[in-house]
Amino acid sequence: MHVSENLHKSTAATATVPHPPRRLPILGDVLGVSLHTPVQDSMRLGRQLGPIFERNALGHRFVFVSDPGMVAELSDESRFAKNVAPGIAELRGIGGDGLFTAYNDEPNWGKAHNLLRPAFTQSAMRSYHDIMVGVAGELTAHWDSRIGGTPVDVSADMTKLTLETIARTGFSYSFDSFERTRPHPFVEAMVRALTYAQWRTFRNVPGLGKYLYRKSDRQNAADTAYLAEVVDEVIRSRRDASGPGHEDLLEIMLRAARENDPNRLDEVNIRHQVVTFLVAGHETTSGALSFALHYLSRNPDVLAKARAEVDEVWGEEVPPFEKVAKLRYVRRVLDETLRLWPTAPAYAREARTDTVLADRYPMKAGDWVLVLIPSLHRDPAWGADPELFDPDRFTPERVRARPAHIYKPFGTGERACIGRQFAIHEALLVLGTILRRYDFSADPDYQLRIQERLTLMPVGFNLTVRHR
Repeated sequence: MHVSENLHKSTAATATVPHPPRRLPILGDVLGVSLHTPVQDSMRLGRQLGPIFERNALGHRFVFVSDPGMVAELSDESRFAKNVAPGIAELRGIGGDGLFTAYNDEPNWGKAHNLLRPAFTQSAMRSYHDIMVGVAGELTAHWDSRIGGTPVDVSADMTKLTLETIARTGFSYSFDSFERTRPHPFVEAMVRALTYAQWRTFRNVPGLGKYLYRKSDRQNAADTAYLAEVVDEVIRSRRDASGPGHEDLLEIMLRAARENDPNRLDEVNIRHQVVTFLVAGHETTSGALSFALHYLSRNPDVLAKARAEVDEVWGEEVPPFEKVAKLRYVRRVLDETLRLWPTAPAYAREARTDTVLADRYPMKAGDWVLVLIPSLHRDPAWGADPELFDPDRFTPERVRARPAHIYKPFGTGERACIGRQFAIHEALLVLGTILRRYDFSADPDYQLRIQERLTLMPVGFNLTVRHR
């Protein structure tokens, strides 16, 4: 679990990769940083050290990049490919060779991509729309019950909503999230597994980790087993079901196996794909919705403009599929939210062959770097005050004026997020539903705090909701 030393050795002759001062023997760059907030610490270090720098943690080296020109090079699929970085590799216990955690030379990710890509076309999105509307209705019923009462826990409720959405659209399965007073055990196990993966990435003491972390390792093994058990139950319930067949992600995979499709997946890999979609398909979108509601609550002018658009485009009707994408200003709100806090905050790229990055940093085949997306999204090319929340950064003319590879909330290349359009449609529908139905306000003293568990999520963010 380390960046190849080839990058460090070869760059010494041409350009040295900066690193934090006060590096300690063995421990590395640990002074002044928190193991709970490696992304936010890396953003701070990037502001000090520049758009390429390294961090050393217990002998493991990480190189971060946020320069738009370098990111453009790293997006060239002929030179670079996805790298399964240490934090993602730690998730292979639950995701195996699924779409997100597979190594490039494992064939199942390509088979799954070919098999499932049609499930994310516009026509497929249309078939999911009514389910999404129904789940959004469960959210509003839950919020209606809190009118005049205690504030709603935004992150918790967005997690319920997005878990139900992906479970019902993808697998025709319900976790009954809005009937529960606390998160479903699947969510609790998932959060622990994600946190563990990040924790192990930065605390993996060579040779000693297995002795130091036995308790957390046992908990992670139990969480991994439980997640697999839940997914096996999802698959069993489908196979035992009677009546009309479903047309969803699970049916596509099971049918391919029955019909001996060239892209068929074995039973273990089907489980890996289901886990991947249940985790990645809800965790990132729930964070995006939570951040978006935070920024709307802090920017009354933006809130008023977004609400006016929803009223004009949707009126009082339940929005049909076609009207969701017409919320163009709300889409800018979402894009700007993902600019400031992309909920999957980094992705890794490795050199396919020996090459030189930015004409200064030689890389051997297999050397890899991490694209630090929140820092890329704060590059000076975004304007004088990149920390300012401004949806108008995403007007067509301003988008055209920026470098092509400066906005990467969904990753890049052939291994980029397959569910991007699904997530966007879901998020726009939910934001529009909330804007049309509620006035809401946050505690004026609340300061945004972010939990890092490989993904990013606001912590302690509540809203008081009222009917309009």
